[in-house]
Amino acid sequence: MLTTVNAGARLDRLPISAFHRRVMALIGVGMFFDGFDIYIAATVLAATVHSGFSTLAQNAWFVSVTFVGMMLGSFMTGFLGDRFGRRFTYQFNLALFGLSSILAAFAPNMMVLILLRLFMGIGLGAENVVGYSTLTEFVPARVRGKWLGFMAVFVVSGLPVAALIGTYLIPTFTWRAMFLLGGVGGLLVWYMRKSLPESPRWLESVGRTDEAEALMQTIEAQASGGLPLPTPAPPVELAPSRALSSLWSPALLSRMFVGCVALIVINTLLYGFVTWLPTFFVKQGLTIATSFQYSMLMSIGAPIGAAVGALTADRWGRKPTIVISSLLAIVFSIIYPFVTDPVLLPMIGFALTVPIYVLVALLFAIYIPELFPTEVRLRASGICNTFGRGATIVTPFVVVALFSNFGIRGVLSLMIGLLTALVVVVVMFGVESCGRSLEQMEEERLAAVRLKKGMV
Repeated sequence: MLTTVNAGARLDRLPISAFHRRVMALIGVGMFFDGFDIYIAATVLAATVHSGFSTLAQNAWFVSVTFVGMMLGSFMTGFLGDRFGRRFTYQFNLALFGLSSILAAFAPNMMVLILLRLFMGIGLGAENVVGYSTLTEFVPARVRGKWLGFMAVFVVSGLPVAALIGTYLIPTFTWRAMFLLGGVGGLLVWYMRKSLPESPRWLESVGRTDEAEALMQTIEAQASGGLPLPTPAPPVELAPSRALSSLWSPALLSRMFVGCVALIVINTLLYGFVTWLPTFFVKQGLTIATSFQYSMLMSIGAPIGAAVGALTADRWGRKPTIVISSLLAIVFSIIYPFVTDPVLLPMIGFALTVPIYVLVALLFAIYIPELFPTEVRLRASGICNTFGRGATIVTPFVVVALFSNFGIRGVLSLMIGLLTALVVVVVMFGVESCGRSLEQMEEERLAAVRLKKGMV
């Protein structure tokens, strides 16, 4: 019989090695195709409406159904991941969106494409939750923010890549090639990721200690290179929090509230503004080629913003980075509607895109997965993502109404209001997770509960 593992402390004291880079690469490449499949909506929908394959109203349904699927995927993956493990879940969802995307390339009409997008959305929503949460459980606390932030770079790189490929591929091979490319790429990564290990933290949390210990010994041998490792911190005695009701306890409810508000805001920013940019440009009279070029220039800010988030999260802290980025996005949102110069427009748009994607890295990749215990991490993250995706089901219709009646100023007024709400909620209710181990955060939370109840 193998010994009890203390997986969290042992993982946190490991040096960064080829093992971590392999895990990062295999999860990251899958997350890239997740981002690519999400962001192709921007170029595909502009092309379908331009060619007469779809109407603006059908495009709104396409985007809305995407979020219905992502909401369902986010919710289901939490229960699947906490019940059956991280490995099973990230392979299932990758296969689902890969196969659905390939079928979408052959859709005979827009209604079939919308239906297939529902299944793509389920896989996309699941991948987003399980990818970030899985890497959270492998990476040492001292560099967790940087590594998770760079994972977001993988995802958001799908935006400029989709814009670049769409600019040159769609005019020659039509929008169908975009779905085919994303689907084939997703299935190739599914095959490559079969070698990824299960999370030792999860194995220990569900009582599979022998498996967790054997896996930890393998990981330590790979990470150490035969050199002695530092002594891990002593194990933290934590009460299991596997029941779904624990998420609504006072101790976790405020974290759930912060997570839900944060993801509602960032989803609306992405899919109420960024995704619609090519369509906005077309409706404002630009040619389809110029629309794609403007959007491509602005989209370069996506990986740059995510990289800034990765590099600052461990230095400035989570909360300060979220607040500063939100305020910068508000400033550029105020300026953007008044810019008409064709040179300045993409430049100001780029300046607006950067802080939005700093928030993407902080909220999706880093902050939300850190807030919850291992036993319920995927369920909690999945529920927060469910609220975020669910709120954006109506976003396309709100955006179309605002744009039709008030132009781009109406859309950006909504963005400014949401960013202001995010700042208030994070300042008042957010906890700082920078540099703290996942087990330490849970120990401190439980200590606060005991103190409140007069037990200490």
